[in-house]
Amino acid sequence: MHIYPSKALGREEKLAYDVWEYGPKSVPLSKYDGDLDDALQAIRKSGTTKAAAMSHLLVTNFNLRQKPGRTPPSSGLEEDPAIEAKIAGMLHESNVSICQLAHKFPVLVPFVIIDPHTLQPDHLEAELRDLVRVHGARGVKLHPVLQKFFPNDRRMWPIYRTCTELHLPILSHSGVARGPNQYAEPQAFTEVLKQFPRLTLILAHLGGAAWKQTLAVAREYQNACFDCSEIIEWVGAASAPTLQELAQLIRGVGPRRVMMGTDFPWYDLDKTIDLVKSLPLLSDEEKDGILGGNVTRILGI
Repeated sequence: MHIYPSKALGREEKLAYDVWEYGPKSVPLSKYDGDLDDALQAIRKSGTTKAAAMSHLLVTNFNLRQKPGRTPPSSGLEEDPAIEAKIAGMLHESNVSICQLAHKFPVLVPFVIIDPHTLQPDHLEAELRDLVRVHGARGVKLHPVLQKFFPNDRRMWPIYRTCTELHLPILSHSGVARGPNQYAEPQAFTEVLKQFPRLTLILAHLGGAAWKQTLAVAREYQNACFDCSEIIEWVGAASAPTLQELAQLIRGVGPRRVMMGTDFPWYDLDKTIDLVKSLPLLSDEEKDGILGGNVTRILGI
């Protein structure tokens, strides 16, 4: 779940974010705007005992990089040092804030955002180690589409090594992108999974609208894990699986490698729980694993 510093900012960014990749479908968004009070209320209402929490800054950073007249950063494209330095400072402050919230509210498990555009690789690694050692970070969140980098970007190699060493899981957005650069389709992660076989890499949304690639990646790389956030809300849309196909995909991947996610405040925790419980083909034990057992094992909670 994403936690915003205010209801107003959460409402603004939630309504501005276009979930286009699955095709047309009427999907009601959560009534919550996404600040801390909303998050804690949603957690209590759903009976959730732990929630992976991360900051809101991915969308904000994307908007900063979309400065008029400027080409957004990507492999081989020149970046604006002033903007990247500003984002680096914002990320540090936001990451520390998420960790502090988790200290105050132990129901939260803090995931910090790492961005290869903001710092040199050795400084980026030092920043991550500090966030873990000093502030208690428990995981890393990436969004290659919004952050405009490919997972096999060599600037990320020190981060993958550090996460492997520290047994720190990475949760990354996965799905299709507008335009030719497919930063986060499941197959875009294969080199990382191959080069870092002990890295715990969680691909969100089971691959999103590129879900038909997911099974092959899962079979080839046993260190790939998945969450079913968002895609479970969009079942039946043109580029999404049906409920039956989603259950078949989870069975093919292996239910012990799939966990629940919500992308709160876009979607509600209690509704996502009900959707998982409604999945066909899966046993009650397998659904219980998706609803908590798997993540406690994978994250070591």
